[in-house]
Amino acid sequence: MASERTESPGTLVNRRALLRTTAVAAAGAGALLADTPVAAGLPSRQQSDPLPSAPYRIDLHAHFLPPDYRAALLSHGHLTIGGYPTPQWSPEATLDFMGRYGIAAQVLSVSDPGVDFLPPAEAIEMARYCNTYAADLFRTHRERFGGLAVLPMHDVGAALAEVEHALDHLRLDGVVLLSAYNGAYLGDPRFEPLMRALDARSAYVFVHPAAIPDDAKPSLPLPDFLEEFTFDTTRAASLLIAGGTLARYPNIRFQLAHAGGTVPFLAYRLGIVSRTPIGEKWPDAVPRPSALDVSRHIRGFFYDTALSPAPSAMRSVLAVTELDHIVFGSDWPFSALALSGSGDPQPELSETFDVSARIRIERDNSLRELPRLASVVAPL
Repeated sequence: MASERTESPGTLVNRRALLRTTAVAAAGAGALLADTPVAAGLPSRQQSDPLPSAPYRIDLHAHFLPPDYRAALLSHGHLTIGGYPTPQWSPEATLDFMGRYGIAAQVLSVSDPGVDFLPPAEAIEMARYCNTYAADLFRTHRERFGGLAVLPMHDVGAALAEVEHALDHLRLDGVVLLSAYNGAYLGDPRFEPLMRALDARSAYVFVHPAAIPDDAKPSLPLPDFLEEFTFDTTRAASLLIAGGTLARYPNIRFQLAHAGGTVPFLAYRLGIVSRTPIGEKWPDAVPRPSALDVSRHIRGFFYDTALSPAPSAMRSVLAVTELDHIVFGSDWPFSALALSGSGDPQPELSETFDVSARIRIERDNSLRELPRLASVVAPL
């Protein structure tokens, strides 16, 4: 996919063009967000009540690296992912991790860089391999695993074929998409056929950040997963709103990684263009969302807790959406250095939520959205 194109009606929105035009085309959120009470609807149980002793968590931000996939990553020079050393992974190690941290089931997905670091034909083959591997896992470990399909995104036609196979035949629980592919963000018009197919299936779609090429970002001595990943999630979410994807395809349920990146913090700014003269600069070919639309779309995202359980993140999320739109994520195995023991994987959640709210976040919300998994997971 070409990453450098000038803006014209119907053309892609690329990374560098977005970075140049963020202040105009993706600036802040609707006024209604300011009226959302932070603690609205939270249960009344006490913070001191115990969490369940049996494994109960459903992990919606968990990755897997099947053997052939990891070997391909390493052979193509992907020794790190987002600055984190490419980890080892196995079902046995994952089940051990889940047992240590009270996780009943993980919904597995492929992380950045997906499969599109490979030539097109190999990417198609690798996507099929990863998706079949995931499906086999949740058949051999019926109650412990779900899976989100990775798609070969070089060619939207190939992606559509894999959606049909993965969701209709393998019965995976949804799809994982990166924030951008070779410079084109998810709100780009070229992804319209894919979004139409996902909408027709009311698909659950996990949006995971993608690393920006070194020549398209500032040179900083920090790994991408610390900051850049959160910024790229924000760019994808902004373009899904600004380009009208969310309005055209309301049946897709999008989960944003890491508490939505910086979306909650920027929520007000993302609506400024619809309420000020800045909106006069909006591209003619793109429908301008209203402040109400922006507020509603931000509220409609799902936000996971991976690497973001602290009150500063969770209270920001609660300011823009409801409790039922927060889901648990561990980011395993990329969080292995931080999660090397046992017990509560995110005790910081208790600084914001009581036990009833935590159970909703860490279990109930996920099972409500993934009925196949809900039908096989053991009850509490």
